[in-house]
Amino acid sequence: MKEHNEKIPDPKEIEKEIGDFLAKKFGGSVKMVSPLVLPQEVSTEKDEKPIKKEKKIDFDLKPEDLISYLDQYIVKQDNAKTILATKICTHFNRIKRAETSSDDIKDMVGNIKNNILMFGPTGVGKTYLIKLIAKKIRVPFVKGDATKFSETGYVGGDVEDLVRDLVREADGDIELAQYGIIYIDEIDKIASNRNIIGVDVSRSGVQRALLKPMEETEVDLKVPHDPISMIQEIERFRKTGKRDKRTVNTNNILFIMSGAFGDLAQIVKKRIADQEIGFGANLKDSREDIDFLKHVKAEDLIEFGFESEFVGRLPIRAVFEKLTEEDLFEILKNPSNLIILGKKLDFAAYGIDIKFEEKALSILAKNAFNENIGARGLVSAVEKALLLFEKKLPSSDIKKFPVTVSVIENPERSLETLLAPSNRDKINETFEKLSLEEREFIKEYLNSNKKNLAGKYGLTLTPSRIEVVAAYYSIHIMDIEKVIKKIKSYYDEIKKIELYFYKNHDINIVMEEDAVDLIIEQFENFAITIEDFNKKLSFDFEHGLKLIREKTGRNRFFITKKALLDPVAFISNLIRDELSMP
Repeated sequence: MKEHNEKIPDPKEIEKEIGDFLAKKFGGSVKMVSPLVLPQEVSTEKDEKPIKKEKKIDFDLKPEDLISYLDQYIVKQDNAKTILATKICTHFNRIKRAETSSDDIKDMVGNIKNNILMFGPTGVGKTYLIKLIAKKIRVPFVKGDATKFSETGYVGGDVEDLVRDLVREADGDIELAQYGIIYIDEIDKIASNRNIIGVDVSRSGVQRALLKPMEETEVDLKVPHDPISMIQEIERFRKTGKRDKRTVNTNNILFIMSGAFGDLAQIVKKRIADQEIGFGANLKDSREDIDFLKHVKAEDLIEFGFESEFVGRLPIRAVFEKLTEEDLFEILKNPSNLIILGKKLDFAAYGIDIKFEEKALSILAKNAFNENIGARGLVSAVEKALLLFEKKLPSSDIKKFPVTVSVIENPERSLETLLAPSNRDKINETFEKLSLEEREFIKEYLNSNKKNLAGKYGLTLTPSRIEVVAAYYSIHIMDIEKVIKKIKSYYDEIKKIELYFYKNHDINIVMEEDAVDLIIEQFENFAITIEDFNKKLSFDFEHGLKLIREKTGRNRFFITKKALLDPVAFISNLIRDELSMP
């Protein structure tokens, strides 16, 4: 035992050596601070028993479920959404089956992952779509830029750093990180330059460095030659007395890559034009590059500058279409779009409520389209149009800001009109008009998507419930999904009232849908609590319903909205009807 202890370096000595290293490399600007660590208790055999971990992901989505979710946020891109949702669902359902199946599929040699390559111009929603999927699946997600990575890691960053970033995103949970999604943008920038003679070593090197992580490899969390990583390793040793090699297996990590691929369409066009048969003649004269990218093959990607092994690890390909002016308008109208919601939050920070006229959104979409950078142009168009008002209105007493066509086309004059006290009533009238239009649009949206939303959130969307959701959306700044979830939480709480009434009074009541909606409105408008409502319900209905039960034996009653509004009349009518029955 003594010899064994002598072989283990003293933590203080290691700490001193690292301190000297930092001093030599960085001078006095970097110092090592060691926290006080109390002696660890000797672990018993009982303590060292492995703890059964809970399952990290509980994936049960079907492709159509994920597509329906994406449809709430992403305009257009139906083909890309179908490909991504289908293959990502298949990826995670295969993982789930492998973990729960008694088959020997885990022992199969090789594993072909559904790594995805996305084509499309900037601002069409590629990154946003992947973020939405990762959020829905509840797995860690990291994004990297291919141009910032090198083969060795000494320039830019090591491709394996992305795997380590997944662990950070998972709050240090390695097991959860091994189910993550790594998204690498501008992947077309690491294709070998076809204009130079010989091998483009730097770009080919990055491609080769990505090969193993894209398939399966073990990535060490301890970064070589990194002082911080060494310090963390020392701290773990001091706390546990163990030297654990912590690695991340990339077998189940999904890699998704994207790029604009500007010249790729010309390569595909040339190949198709050279073909003597097939569909080449029909596509040869097309002006849209997107038509050619839909027919890309591995040979085109290799000619573009990718190595065959790299192309082989990206078997799934999805093409994103360029957004039109109408598409940008639909994005702004979408009740879950972050651009308008974000601008509402900006003004709400100063206590100002803002509503948008539909025609104003149309002009903003046109301005964004002229920027020619896709949906990214929407942000700059909205910011440019409203910056003057965001600067001036917080210093005024304005609390309601209607964004009309005149606000977009003539901001200086509109600001003068807003600030003039004599126009205050007219401004408020316009604001209320826009607020009503917004509610009507939300009602139309909910009716159009009623079946999908009702099934997804387990909430029946009756006409009165749709009114409640639309009203809630109009008052609060949140996307439509969060609004429905909030109303569903109210609904679940209200259904508990039935159980409370039965336990306390031995009477079975059933809240009709219109009654539930009325209670939700009261929760929202009058800030009453469940406890308050239970007391009121008992006061209004207990004695009357017990009397009817004693006289007739009936013990189940349906409470309607009308009953809640006039409980005396409801009880009186019940007594009259029940006691008059033969």
